[in-house]
Amino acid sequence: MKQLIFLLFFVPLLSSAQTPELIFVFLNKRTDKAELPEAEVKKIMEGHLANIERLAKEGKLISAGPFDGGGGIFIFRSKSIEQVKEWLQTDPGVQANRWRIEVLPYFPHVGGACAVTEPYEMTSYHFIRYTTNIAKFNIQDAPRIFKKHDDYLKEIIKTGNVITEATFGDDEGGILIMKGDLDKAVIETDPAVREGLLQIEIQKLWIAKGGLCEK
Repeated sequence: MKQLIFLLFFVPLLSSAQTPELIFVFLNKRTDKAELPEAEVKKIMEGHLANIERLAKEGKLISAGPFDGGGGIFIFRSKSIEQVKEWLQTDPGVQANRWRIEVLPYFPHVGGACAVTEPYEMTSYHFIRYTTNIAKFNIQDAPRIFKKHDDYLKEIIKTGNVITEATFGDDEGGILIMKGDLDKAVIETDPAVREGLLQIEIQKLWIAKGGLCEK
């Protein structure tokens, strides 16, 4: 029931049977990661960056970027979560358990993922993650509120500041990536956020310009 409500009212264009063309990876920063000597951390990160370059050259990794304060994202060209998990195991940082990894099917409705070749310019955007929070106390109101959320997103997209609007399928939530000045109150006024059906996390993402197919 929870998944059905999400599919019908949060992402009306998405079917749970739809096969993703892209896979999204969160490299979430860990507060419990092991303390390592500086030289070892440097070696791991050098290997991490070299692995990113290799995966990109092989056409597997399309976009990648760090968050301010730690962690980051990968966007892979693949239809298989299991395949991407195998690719991730070639990353020294993943092997060393430096991040908490989430691997999700990725369905962009605005924007996308585009390979960018060197030389490229790094740019920063506001990254808003929506996580669903449906429980017994609010499930009855979910259809009506998610319809309002969908309408609210359409109005935000009309501002021209949205680089990416995407979902992760079923009840895994979604993201907005925005340029320009961000009024946090605009995000918090979203009906589904205000009613507690969606939780938000806002970070600054650094990524190669054009990596999200923005013009």
